[in-house]
Amino acid sequence: MELRCGVVKAFDSGSYKATVQLLGSLSVWLEGLAVARNIPVAEMVVGRNCALIFFDESNPNDAVLVAVWE
Repeated sequence: MELRCGVVKAFDSGSYKATVQLLGSLSVWLEGLAVARNIPVAEMVVGRNCALIFFDESNPNDAVLVAVWE
């Protein structure tokens, strides 16, 4: 498991998935990341910092966004 930080770039409240730019990288954006359902829709604001847990570092689709903050 690996914990990484990122910035929310987009959020789809219907599917509860987000697009995130990893901190430290201008070109790596991950799309379709699962968002923990305990995070209210109102908190998923573009530009907020976020915490991601990668369960398999070689597979970015096996990650979940677990927290957001300003």
